[in-house]
Amino acid sequence: MEGGELDQRKEDERRARERLYGERRLDPGPVDVVAAEEPGTEALTAAGESSQARAGRLARSTAFFSFATSLSRIAGLVREVVAASYFGVRGPMSAFTIAFQVPNLVRSLFADAAIQAAFVPVFTEQLEKGNRREAFRLASTLIFLVALILGAITALLILLAPVVMPLFVPDKYVAVTDLTVGLSRVLFPILVLLGVTGMVVGILNSYDRFGVFAISPFFWNVAIIAVLVGLAPAFPEDKEIYAYAIGVLVGTVIQLAMPAFDLRNTPFGLRRALTAPFRVRRADWRDSNVRRVLLLMLPVTLSLGLINFNLLINSTVGFLVSENAPAAIDKAFRIYMLPQGIFSVAVTTVLFPTLARLAARRDFEDLRATMANGMRQIVLLLIPAAAAILVLSEPMVRLVYQRGEFGSDATALVSTALFWFALSLPFNGLFLLLTRTFFSLQRPWVPTAISGINLAITAVAALALYGPFGVGGIVAATVIATGASVLAQTVVLRRQLGRLELGRLLWTTTRVSAAAAALAAASYGVWDVLDQELGRGLGGQIVSLFGGLAVGAAVYATAITLLRIPEAEQIWRLFRRRDA
Repeated sequence: MEGGELDQRKEDERRARERLYGERRLDPGPVDVVAAEEPGTEALTAAGESSQARAGRLARSTAFFSFATSLSRIAGLVREVVAASYFGVRGPMSAFTIAFQVPNLVRSLFADAAIQAAFVPVFTEQLEKGNRREAFRLASTLIFLVALILGAITALLILLAPVVMPLFVPDKYVAVTDLTVGLSRVLFPILVLLGVTGMVVGILNSYDRFGVFAISPFFWNVAIIAVLVGLAPAFPEDKEIYAYAIGVLVGTVIQLAMPAFDLRNTPFGLRRALTAPFRVRRADWRDSNVRRVLLLMLPVTLSLGLINFNLLINSTVGFLVSENAPAAIDKAFRIYMLPQGIFSVAVTTVLFPTLARLAARRDFEDLRATMANGMRQIVLLLIPAAAAILVLSEPMVRLVYQRGEFGSDATALVSTALFWFALSLPFNGLFLLLTRTFFSLQRPWVPTAISGINLAITAVAALALYGPFGVGGIVAATVIATGASVLAQTVVLRRQLGRLELGRLLWTTTRVSAAAAALAAASYGVWDVLDQELGRGLGGQIVSLFGGLAVGAAVYATAITLLRIPEAEQIWRLFRRRDA
C-alpha cells in the first residue's frame, strides 16, 4: 500500500513537472527557511497543490516574511529615534528628507521595485515554459543594462544637483537648499545599488526565496545607526546630517550584498550574476524577452513613480506650512510604515510570484481566489492597526521621538500627520496588492493610469487643504487619493476577472471593523488609566502604551475568533499546525 502511494505521488510529480517544464529538469538545491525551495520544486508544487495547500504554504511564507520585516521595521524605528534625537524636525532634517526623496523617486522610476514588477512575470513565464537558458540570458542582460543605465543617470544627477534640487525647496530657505544639494550628491549613488538589488531580488523571488531579502533591511538600518553615531562627532554641528547620508549609502551596499550572496542557492547562481557584463552579447540586447521587460517597465515605472511622487508632493507642499512640516510628515510616515511593511508589503511580496505563475498558466480561477484571500488578510491585519494608531497616535510619537532636539511641539505636529496617515493604512495595503495583480497579468498600463489620477487628486487636494488644516490636510489628501485609486482598481479588475468575492470582502471588513472598534476602545482606556497612574517618564510611557496595545490586541483576537472570521482561522492554524 505504501509503495503504491509513493509510486502515485512520483507519477503526479512527473506530470506536474511536464506541465511546467516539458522534459527538462532543474537541478536540486538547498532548502530555505521560508519554504521548500529546491529550484523548480516550488513551481512544481504550485502546479499540483490544492488551493488549501497553497494557502497554507503562502501563509507560512508570509508569516516568516512578516517576522523578518517586523525586525527590519523596528530597527528602522530605532534609526528614526536616533536621528530625531540628533536633528529633531529642524531645517537639516527637512533638507535630508528632500535629498533622500528625490533619489528615492528616481529609484522608483528606474530601480528596484519597477524592475522587479516588470522582470518577475517574464522571467517566471520562461521558467514555466522550461526555457531555462532564455530566462538566464534575460537576467544577465538586464543586470548589465540596469548597472550601465543607472550609472549614467547617477553621474548626470550628481552633476546637475545644484539645478535640480532647488526646485523642491522655496527660495527663502537658502541654507536648507544648499544642504539639500550636498546631501543629494552623497545619496544619488544608491540608485545604481538599488537597481542591481532589484534584479537580484527579482530572481530570488521568482524561486520563492524571501528569507534573506526580508531580513536585509534590518542590517541596512543597523548600518545606518552605526555610521551615524560613529561619524556624527567628526562633522561640525551644522554638517552632522552628512553622517546620516553616508550611513544610508553604506547600508545600501550591505542591502545589495546579502541577497546577491543568496543567489548561490538558486540555479542562476552568484557567479553568473557577477560575470553578467562579460556574458552579454550585442544580440542579447535585441532579445524579444528583454524588449518585453523594457516595454513592461515603461508603464510600471510610471505607475510606481507616480505613487512615490506623492511623498515628494507632501514634502514640497509642507514647506508652504512651515520649515518643519516636511520632516514632520516624514517622521509620521516612518511610524505608519511599520504595520504597512510588516503586513501588506509581506502579503504582497509573497503572493506576487504565485500570482505571476497562475497568470502565466492562465489559471484565472485560482489567481482570483488567491488575490481575494490576500485582500481579506490585509483587511484583517491593517484595520486594527489603523484603529490603534488613530486613538494612540500622540503617545506613540511621544515615546518614539520626544527627546533631545525633538520637543513637545514637534510631537503635536507629527502626531497630527500620523493620525491622518492611519486612515490610509487599509487602502494602501489593498492598493499594493491590486497593483501587483495587474502586473502579474502583464497589464501594467491600468495601474499606471490610475496612479496618474492618484497623483492629480493628491496634488489638488493637498493644495486645497493645507491652508485650513495644515499638515493634517496634506496627509488627508493622500488618504482621499488612495481610497479613490482602490475603488478604480477594483472596478477595472472585476471586469477583467469577473467576480472578486467582494461580498465576502465586505462581510469580512464589517466584522473586522467591529472588532477593531473594540480594540480601539480597550487600548485607549487602558493607556489612559496607566498614563495617569505612571506618569510620562520613559518607563511609564513604555508600560502604558504597550499595556494598552496588548490589551487591545487580546480583545481583537478574542473578537475575531468569536466572529468566526475564516482568515483569522488561517492564522491560528499556522501556529497550531506547521503542516497546515
